[in-house]
Amino acid sequence: MKVIKEKHPLVMRWTHWVNFPILTIMIWSGMLIYWANDEYSITLFGHTFVRFFPDWYYNLLHIPSRLAEGMAFHFLFMWFFTLNGIFYILYTIISGEWRQLVPKRNSFKEAWLVLLHDLHIRKTVPPQDKYNAAQRIAYTAIIVMGVGSVITGLAIYKPVQFYWLCWLCGGYHLARIWHFVLTIGYVLFFVIHIVQVILAGWNNFRSVISGFEVINE
Repeated sequence: MKVIKEKHPLVMRWTHWVNFPILTIMIWSGMLIYWANDEYSITLFGHTFVRFFPDWYYNLLHIPSRLAEGMAFHFLFMWFFTLNGIFYILYTIISGEWRQLVPKRNSFKEAWLVLLHDLHIRKTVPPQDKYNAAQRIAYTAIIVMGVGSVITGLAIYKPVQFYWLCWLCGGYHLARIWHFVLTIGYVLFFVIHIVQVILAGWNNFRSVISGFEVINE
């Protein structure tokens, strides 16, 4: 018999879907800013072997000469990103949802079982509560990454006023590197997240929209 079961509270769904366009705008505007000082590459003995973003990439997306536009969007939406994140964290703490998100002692061991199952190497379904072990680790990591982005972003944005944050990040240059690495992490997380949603099927996706899932009892 099929039964409708509540899975995701409204606040969790709201912050999830609000964060998607905000983070997309943040990454896009960050690219417009990064173009003005594209310095990261793999260089050895004065020869550059790999540039993260070649010229054709910038020209294809019409990124050059849009620094002011990128800064305007980035510095505006960073507040929405921060407020949405604070709201999400406070809700998980007050509601007790953090118990479903924070990895358990055996989560890292079980995460391998999840990976082997997703790769169809292991047929036995790994332990699954509301979130499995891999999801617990991933969703907790993305929260930590969000905090890291805010800290490094403020250190870059106001290195004098937030000199202590800049020092905490290892200086302005290292703060910018951490900010860049975290952005790459978001993109990788997004790609993996979409693949996992597709593999999980429509029922799982529907629960993130409606808050309910259909299960067999």
